[in-house]
Parts: sequence; structure tokens; C-alpha cells
Amino acid sequence: MSSLNEIKSRIASVKNTLKITSAMKMVASAKLHKAQVAIGGKLPYEQQLHRILSGLLQDDELHKTMREELGFGNPQGHATVVLEDIGLDQVPTKDVYPRVAIVAISSNSALCGTFNSNVIKKYQETIKLLEGQGYTKDEVDVYVIGHKMAEAVRKSGYSIKDERSEIADKPSYNAAFDLATDLVDSFTSGEVAQVVLVYSHFASPASQPPVRENYLPLPLHDYDSDAPEQVDYILEPDPLTLVKHLLPQVLLLKLYTVLLDANAAEHAARTLAMQVASDNAKDLIGELTLAYNKGRQQEITAEILDLVGGTLA
Repeated sequence: MSSLNEIKSRIASVKNTLKITSAMKMVASAKLHKAQVAIGGKLPYEQQLHRILSGLLQDDELHKTMREELGFGNPQGHATVVLEDIGLDQVPTKDVYPRVAIVAISSNSALCGTFNSNVIKKYQETIKLLEGQGYTKDEVDVYVIGHKMAEAVRKSGYSIKDERSEIADKPSYNAAFDLATDLVDSFTSGEVAQVVLVYSHFASPASQPPVRENYLPLPLHDYDSDAPEQVDYILEPDPLTLVKHLLPQVLLLKLYTVLLDANAAEHAARTLAMQVASDNAKDLIGELTLAYNKGRQQEITAEILDLVGGTLA
């Protein structure tokens, strides 16, 4: 009887857990829908803006003007905002970029499957690549968003230059603006020569792969593997003035969409994890109920046999 009571108690416990996982799934699903709406409205706009900028910069005359007016490509100092034809995930080399910064993004809480462990592995992989290029801990500035990433950075032996974990739960335009301003100021002052983003990309509700992207210098060919076709734009005002205003907007929107992307990926991972947990709980309840019924049947059978045996005696 004691074993049956234990099974019955465990069934009740699993049912309570099922209620929790089901509720968490519903909350995460609602947040995911909201995050999808946000990223769905911003990402196409940011990508198209970047394509327009890339198309404009195919003009040789504009390149020449930028070099003269903004210091574009000037080895003595950075432009106000520098763009280079570098790979999206190109690893910095110490001879070209003597000091770099990493912006690593995770979630603040757990219960989202392998979401945090995957992006932490991507961060650790990036650190190993940088160390392979000869970078020391003093030559890498780490900006952290998310408590889980902050713990991993400290365990890796690196100090955190700036932690803004509150952004992980509620990405906002103003928060993105503040962070982008700090990163651009650090870049333009020469404090760092390259800024790398490490975060989880929301590919689909079932897939959130960790990615590494260069933020500064801003890659010209961010979304297309080949150089964008040159478009004969009708521009107002002149191209240089337009580019001066367009570059900061592209940088700000890029960081904002990355924050929204990582947030949507977190909610998708948590929704999937809670769905799996709920399914496993239901399966376990079925197995425990079957075991309880079998045990109860055996006890009843044994009692009947005892009664029959006593009657015959």
C-alpha cells in the first residue's frame, strides 16, 4: 500500500508541475507573438535601409568624397561612422584591430532549453578565436546583456566593461540608442577598433541559432553575399549629406533589431521548452496512472484470493 501511496503522491506532484509548465508556455507564447510583431515591423525596414546605404556607397565618387570629408579609410583615425567591405562574421586580427569589444546577449532567467548554453558557447568560441589572434584579456572589452551571460563572462576570467541586463527583458528604442551611442563613441574615439555582436537569432519558433556579427566597422554587404546592384537613386539632399544622416540611423536600427531578435528568440525557446516539458509531464502521468492501476488491481486480486482461501479453509 505504501508504494501505491507514493505513486499517487507523485501523480499529484507531476500534475501540479504540468499546471506550471502549461501556464509558462501560454505566457511565453503571448510574449513571443508580441516580439514577432515588433521584429517583423523593424527588421525589413532596417535591412532595406542598409541595402540603400550599401547601394549608395558603390559610387566611387561618393567614396572619394567620404574619404576627404569624413576621414573614411583614414589610418590615422576613424570616420564618424566607418563602413568597410568586411565579412559579416569576420574575426578581428590584432595587427588591424588592436583592441576590440564584444556585445554578448543572453536572457536573464532560465527554463528556456539550450538557449543560454548555446549563445554562451558562441561567446566562448569567439573568445578562443580572439585569443588565437593574440588578444589578451585587457584588449577585449565585454558589454553584457543578460544575467546568464554575465555569469559566464565572469567565469571565463574576463571583466565586464558594462552590464545592461534590464534590456534583455524589455528591449526599447531609448535603451538601444544609449548603448549604440556608447559603442559608437568608443569606436570613434579610437578606444576600440572593432565591435562584435554575439546573440541568438530568431530563425523560426523552432530554431534560434547563435550568431556572431560585426557591428563596427559596419559591413557593407550585411544581407547579400554578393555586392548589391548599383541603383540610380534620385537623391535629395546631396549624397554626402544623406549618408551622414543615414549612417547613424542604420547603426541604431541595427542594434535595436538585434535586441528585438534576441528577445524573440528567447521567448520562442522558452515556449518550445515548456511545450516539451508539458508533453513529458502528460506522458509521465499516463505511465504513473497505469502503474497505479496495475498495483491496485494486484492488491485487490490478492485480497480476493485471501478471502477465497479463508473460506475454503
